[in-house]
Amino acid sequence: MLNPERTLAELKELRDLTADENGAWRVAWTDTWLKARAWFNEKLRGLPVEQHYDAAGNNWVTLKGESERALLIGGHLDSVPGGGWLDGCLNVLAGLEVLRRIAEEYDGRPPVTVRLVDWADEEGARFGRSLLGSSAFSGTLEPEAEKDRTDKDGIRLEDALRRCGVELGRMLEAQKERENAAAYLELHIEQGPVLLDLGLPLGVVLGTFGVERHAITFRGQAAHSGSTPMHRRKDAFLAAAKMAPEIYHITDRNGGVCTIGSCLTKPGIVTSVVAECTITLDQRHLDAQALARLKFEAEKASQRFAREGGLPAPEWQTIWRIEPILFHPELIELCDEAIREVAGVSHRLPSGPLHDAAEVARAGIPTVMMFVQSLHGISHNKIEDTREEHLEMAVRALDRLADKAMRWILKRHGSREGIIGADGRCE
Repeated sequence: MLNPERTLAELKELRDLTADENGAWRVAWTDTWLKARAWFNEKLRGLPVEQHYDAAGNNWVTLKGESERALLIGGHLDSVPGGGWLDGCLNVLAGLEVLRRIAEEYDGRPPVTVRLVDWADEEGARFGRSLLGSSAFSGTLEPEAEKDRTDKDGIRLEDALRRCGVELGRMLEAQKERENAAAYLELHIEQGPVLLDLGLPLGVVLGTFGVERHAITFRGQAAHSGSTPMHRRKDAFLAAAKMAPEIYHITDRNGGVCTIGSCLTKPGIVTSVVAECTITLDQRHLDAQALARLKFEAEKASQRFAREGGLPAPEWQTIWRIEPILFHPELIELCDEAIREVAGVSHRLPSGPLHDAAEVARAGIPTVMMFVQSLHGISHNKIEDTREEHLEMAVRALDRLADKAMRWILKRHGSREGIIGADGRCE
């Protein structure tokens, strides 16, 4: 029998184990993260499952079914430093409760194989590379491009991985786990205010925003701040600063979101006009053409502001980009049904943050996500929270979605006579 109250209790247990008054500290490739994973593995005792880590450090729990076709349910136990008590781990522990229910209902042999995965290093908090384990699974990871990454203490990513039993050069072997994967489900807190503002507990995620992430460098001329008249200055910061309001105008026209997240000036002293200013720009949209317009208009604006200040054209350096990922339309409908059955009403929305589900979808596996409301609309913060009754509803909705997804897999890939019963439930 499904027991959402148990999920809530286990979330609190994990919080007590891996958090303090400043938030959660389950940063990937650290001792606290390893402790959380060991704690989770203990929760598997008594279940008729097989557990192993793949070459990328992803933790797989498999309940073998009558069919080798597999329903995947995923999440991540790692957190950002000082993060919230629900981000990522809700997905894993809700998935565990669904796995328990399925194992009990079908006497350890469901009609399709069910696999729960705890992805390694979704957050990228320590080394700056998000979706590390899931990108190895999807095959988009380029290990050579990651070799020179270090954390703030100078520790190399390659060494931190090896300490946890993972060889960077072999991570792409995790693609083996894609065999027979037929659908992927992920539950997550929304991390934003949309459902909160609508007064709704749950929503269906249409897909994840595409991202354009760039560093933009304006070059001017250093000059004494006291002796240089205002009209004679070539101020790199002035040109860069004009981008701040402009990106809001750009999103007003095109939708999506744009953020200037950092600014670095040189020489960086109070007595000098800024000779060089580098800002970082993050742009996100669910529509690929609109995302391209966001970038095009930002480039044109940066060139205009440079000309106005007597500066050369700014230099644009791509930090990272990913195309918009749209989730599977049939699974979106099933997710919508599951939410309406549990909560009475549903809402469809895109995800601004990236999630492991995006990498799974990139691998060609039918994917959908479900969001549960976030109080304050805040995440990656110790005040991150969700109402307990909404958490329990989310577990029940995920369970309904899992049942619907199993029937969908059987219908799509063929089924033995008698697997789908007259009541519409898998038998």
